[in-house]
Amino acid sequence: MSLALAYSRTAKGLHWLVLALLVVEFGVAWTMPHIGRNTPLGTLIGLHFSFGVLILGVVLIRLAWLLAHGWPRPITMPAWQHRAALAVHWLLYLLLLALPVLGWLDASWRGYPVSLFGLFEVPKLLATRAPGWQWTGDIHQFLATYVLLTLVGLHVLGALYHHFVLRDGVLKRMLPTL
Repeated sequence: MSLALAYSRTAKGLHWLVLALLVVEFGVAWTMPHIGRNTPLGTLIGLHFSFGVLILGVVLIRLAWLLAHGWPRPITMPAWQHRAALAVHWLLYLLLLALPVLGWLDASWRGYPVSLFGLFEVPKLLATRAPGWQWTGDIHQFLATYVLLTLVGLHVLGALYHHFVLRDGVLKRMLPTL
């Protein structure tokens, strides 16, 4: 574990990049069901897939950075808060890896090509309409809509609680200004 007080610039940059990508990804995802029949649905689905591939790549880089460099020195807090923070962080990482893979599985099952903004196509993970895999899209949507957003909300509320109530510097360690 690192002895630094704040996260490195790289860790901060990756953190905020993941957030920005998630905001765009959710914006695209929530737009897709509301478009008309004459709207280029393929463009939105392609964007959704591309941002999913990008999120998966950035999260893998972020995890590699974390494992190589560790977290900053822990701030003194009750053990239950530390355990809760670790649980939320690791669940977020798990979901940020699982959701793109589930989306990729669903796209493969539906026969949709997945690419990174048209630069290259990623291989299918399974055959089109492979028996037993039709559930991937529903689970992807449920986990993203309910579980991921709940965990992100808890993460934000925890950071704001530490910043405004406890005033212990937890949030400042991840802000770009430090």
